Amino acid sequence: MRLVSLLPSATEIVYALGLGDQLAGVTFECDEPPAARQEKMVVVGGKDTRGMTPAEIDAYVKARLTDGGDLYTLHADALAGLDPDLILTQDLCRVCALPSGHVTDALDHLGCRADVVSLDPYSLDEVLQTFQAVGDAAGVPERAETLIAGLRKRLESVEQAVAGRPRKRVAIVEWVEPPFSAGHWVPDLVTAAGGEPVAANGGARSVETTYAALTAADPEVVLVTPCGFHLEGAISQARVVAPHFPDAEVWALDADGLIVRPGPRLVDGVEAIAAILHPDVFGGHDAAFRVQ
Repeated sequence: MRLVSLLPSATEIVYALGLGDQLAGVTFECDEPPAARQEKMVVVGGKDTRGMTPAEIDAYVKARLTDGGDLYTLHADALAGLDPDLILTQDLCRVCALPSGHVTDALDHLGCRADVVSLDPYSLDEVLQTFQAVGDAAGVPERAETLIAGLRKRLESVEQAVAGRPRKRVAIVEWVEPPFSAGHWVPDLVTAAGGEPVAANGGARSVETTYAALTAADPEVVLVTPCGFHLEGAISQARVVAPHFPDAEVWALDADGLIVRPGPRLVDGVEAIAAILHPDVFGGHDAAFRVQ
């Protein structure tokens, strides 16, 4: 079976299921594992935002969406040349990846008959269910069951370790200029790590807010997890966020690695947050950095 992944989290799922050798196409953002982008055909491109500030990125995204434009470009000819059997995409967020409808339209135009599976989780449990969906579609359901069981065991270990301990109030900043509070599965990560998410929108889309609203929630800990950034970028943005929360701990996290992509490493994210909230139990974590 020839697979194509149109979002980074799906690429991680494919490799976690031991199907990396069957993966033919990826996106320009698929950076985990590094071999994905280095060795596979890139079939989805997009704007390089590395030199832009968060405010500039936000303005660009809003302008494109207002004009009805796309943030991603499907290289249809490259996709057709791969002749895939299964394409993994999403309808969760137009800012994060190409919508499945665009893919289906392209396949119809090209005359391709690949199956398209859309992965659209809104909670941590639903994220785990998508691993089974990919395993089933790729013909390896037992591998998915094994993967999920291992991840659930790790989550249970964290749950047992934090049981009965005080839960700090935690605010999550998913974008810094303008600020966005956490949505989707991210508040679930805080809960699983032994914290109490505040000013969050669990199980629904992340929404634009204000720093006044975030501070009014009286967080003891603020996690800065900007979508599209790894730890280095999160640290620089957390330093901008910190003055808004003079009485709270402010931490930067490897957002793309552990928090915002709905893949297997979300459990690593739970463990990283647990290390922040309960350091006497879990010790430190190299994917987190305290800026205040």
